[in-house]
Amino acid sequence: MSDITPVKKTFLAAPYFAVVGASKDTTKYGTRILKWYQARTFNVTPVHPKEKELEGLSTITAIGELPSPKETSVSIITPPKVTLGILKQAKDIDIPALWLQPGAEDAEVIEYIKENGLSDRVIYGGPCLLVEGDDIARSLL
Repeated sequence: MSDITPVKKTFLAAPYFAVVGASKDTTKYGTRILKWYQARTFNVTPVHPKEKELEGLSTITAIGELPSPKETSVSIITPPKVTLGILKQAKDIDIPALWLQPGAEDAEVIEYIKENGLSDRVIYGGPCLLVEGDDIARSLL
């Protein structure tokens, strides 16, 4: 079983989820993660600046549009420069937990997380939701 940290449990215990980085390309990880949530009947909202719907779900253009941001965990599958902006928004609206999928962070993103006291709210530096998500979900039962 994977190392199930408190932030991972907090992440998957949320009543709502958002995915930043899903697209019309079903082979990309953002869309695969969106489909992971759908397959498990999680309440998920895709975030996309241009698309109106993804995988049959209505999108929002930014996490600032989330109806319940303090109850929403956010999966991020974006280039690091985009990730940094999302983290800043997430901090401002008090998102409880964020999961940066592998490749969504760089040294600047990690420095921002540490300097802004977000280490206990952000999963980064390795594990993928697609690999660990089911184990974490089972641990919450």
